Amino acid sequence: MKGKSTQIISSGYSGQSSSLERYNSINPPIYNASTVLFNDYAELKAVGQGQYDGFTYGTDGSPTQQAFEKALTELEGGYWTKAFPSGLLAITSTLQAFLHTGDHLLICNSVYGPVRRFARNVLDKFGVKTSYFPADAGADIEDYVTPETRFILLEAPGSNTFEIQDIPAVVKVARKHGILTAIDNTWATPLFFSPFAYGVDISIHSVTKYISGHSDVLLGSVTVNEACYKRFHRLCRALEIFASQDACYLALRGLKTLSIRLKQHEASALELASWLEGEAAVEAVLHPALASHPEHAIWQRDFKGSSGIFSFVLQPEYDEDAVARFVNKLELFAIGYSWGGFKSLITAGQFAQSDISRYKDRWMIRLNVGLEDVADLKADVQKALGVL
Repeated sequence: MKGKSTQIISSGYSGQSSSLERYNSINPPIYNASTVLFNDYAELKAVGQGQYDGFTYGTDGSPTQQAFEKALTELEGGYWTKAFPSGLLAITSTLQAFLHTGDHLLICNSVYGPVRRFARNVLDKFGVKTSYFPADAGADIEDYVTPETRFILLEAPGSNTFEIQDIPAVVKVARKHGILTAIDNTWATPLFFSPFAYGVDISIHSVTKYISGHSDVLLGSVTVNEACYKRFHRLCRALEIFASQDACYLALRGLKTLSIRLKQHEASALELASWLEGEAAVEAVLHPALASHPEHAIWQRDFKGSSGIFSFVLQPEYDEDAVARFVNKLELFAIGYSWGGFKSLITAGQFAQSDISRYKDRWMIRLNVGLEDVADLKADVQKALGVL
């Protein structure tokens, strides 16, 4: 008769899930594990010889994580995907994988702000020089290329000022000089833009946004082409990069409804943006799907749709106090960072990050248009404009 402690440890689940394998749920189970068991010594030996193709430890991820990564790889049309604990970590890990001391990095001027901080505080310390090119660049990016340039980071459109790069033109220059290209594709998602179809080497997402869609997940992803796989995989193994299994589960669940949600985000945002163009207090609406957008023709050529986030610029006579009155008057648009979720959000400020931005020193308002009825959202904004 086994002791009670032994019975407790051995009961319920033995580590071999033959009975559980017949539990065919639609969604994969969540595997919370650090230790992963091997069936025999031969498998243990194979791990030491680098010949084992299964999971060896919790830092390998889990079947839940792999299910999400496989789904995103197929959707992106890439070769391999890795999930990360955040979108920023996805970007910074990509830069670490492909840059060395003495290299030169080119980043679009509209890039996500914390990436600038990483370049300044980390890459610079290790001898990687960073320069910024105009966010509406195309073939003229050649003017910023040096003999040491090894990597170009794109973001199209930028998530505050919404400039779009001419990606095919940039890729053509990059290939001419043997430079790798990556894009933050969070705004368009894989549904509205396909980076690999345009020759981009790496596609990065803040999965926190549209892919998860519910403002309750912190997750990023990087999908690479076959040529980049070995170098990127080597870094992921060296740093033991893995993501929360709960986050991967929720992201995979969110991915299943992405196309339905994105259609509603797109329609509501475009209706709201079009209406705002006619408001006297608004100087410009920064939405790539509007004919008034400076890069509208590029968006129309390369993108299959638009998402639910855009900005607008107030007339010059409105100052920060006016912006505050507007923001505080809103009821349906909550004040908060991030975007891509079902709840409408607002942020405001002077978003331009350098002297070369067309919106430097201008007060701008950014709307994340959620899944509320668009008539209600429009009424909320109209009421808030009334206080200006």
